[in-house]
Amino acid sequence: MLPPGADSVVVRHGDVGVKSSHVQSDMERTLRDNVAAMLADRGVPGDVEREWGRVLVRSPAPGRAAGAAADTFGVVSASPAVSVAPDLDAISDALAAAARAHYDGGAFAVDARRAGTHDFDSHDVNRVGGDAVWAAVEDDFQPVVDLDDPDITFFVEVRDAEAFVFLTHRDGPGGMPLGTQQPLVALVSGGIDSPVAAWEAMRRGAPVIPLYLALGDYGGPDHRARAEAAVRTLDDYAPNHDLSLRVAPAGDAIDRLAAATGRTRMLSFRRFMYRVAEHVAEHAGAAGIVTGEAVGQKSSQTTANLGVVDRATTLPVHRPLLTWDKQRITAAARSIDTFRDSSLDVGCNRLAPRQPLTAAPIESVRADEPDALFEWARTVAADTGPVEVAVA
Repeated sequence: MLPPGADSVVVRHGDVGVKSSHVQSDMERTLRDNVAAMLADRGVPGDVEREWGRVLVRSPAPGRAAGAAADTFGVVSASPAVSVAPDLDAISDALAAAARAHYDGGAFAVDARRAGTHDFDSHDVNRVGGDAVWAAVEDDFQPVVDLDDPDITFFVEVRDAEAFVFLTHRDGPGGMPLGTQQPLVALVSGGIDSPVAAWEAMRRGAPVIPLYLALGDYGGPDHRARAEAAVRTLDDYAPNHDLSLRVAPAGDAIDRLAAATGRTRMLSFRRFMYRVAEHVAEHAGAAGIVTGEAVGQKSSQTTANLGVVDRATTLPVHRPLLTWDKQRITAAARSIDTFRDSSLDVGCNRLAPRQPLTAAPIESVRADEPDALFEWARTVAADTGPVEVAVA
């Protein structure tokens, strides 16, 4: 619902507000720039401003602008609003207009917040504003006040230079503004989990460098197409960041690895994959690796085996989904629109041996894997480059 005369969007952040004043200022400027980029990418007209504790959008299309802002990492919520003078008369007039447009029965409440210096407080706004709403509709029906469970709430946010009246909050992803953390290489397999993990890393402010290992006979064009589709979707959340997909030509190395290993094959494969990611990260200036692994989801993801594969790299391996169950991951994939072709068999599943080890000693893994495995990884990484992902 838009209040009559809506011309603005109030954009709120969360974790940014607990930082030191210097860090908060820097993060708010990044958030402002990211919201502006999202508007531009979606063709929504608007100017984005930063005030202490808030980002504001001035737009002739506040509904669309609020939708774009609510898809921006770091945004907790966004509200299309009408901006008025920060005095009780102007606020009351705006509330009365909103009531006449949208309040047609049931209970209501006025919820006011105030920051700055004024000759009134939030309780005054609630009281005077409630009277204005009541008077606006009492000739049409009997209004009811219910502060605990209203059918409609009229929100007011008063700041030093202006006040905002609005009726809705559009939830955002929260987290941190994208670009406020160092980038990470995101291993994207084409499965359900890895795009969600990449999205979660982005939600905490880390740009991602998507890396896909082309597995030759163990992958195929459908497998790669699925990874490309996921990266296209992730790119929609980061219009001012480069999410070019890096493709590592790993087919020959995987064929040799499969021929040389048995029950430890998946652990050696993951160690190889991490080492490729490490080299890509070094070249791209990334601070770590992000994967979609969750404890116990697969034999290679037991707590023991995760420790074994981690030894292949000196970089930190970030696992945002570490304790998530599959149902939660699937729901998240649907929510962010990366859940596509979920019945497609992922290549690394076809690579797995019939009886994989769930707690392989590192000595056994190293003894079974080819001595040149990490040299293969270096060669594959050197041949890895960004590819153009066609827009669907």
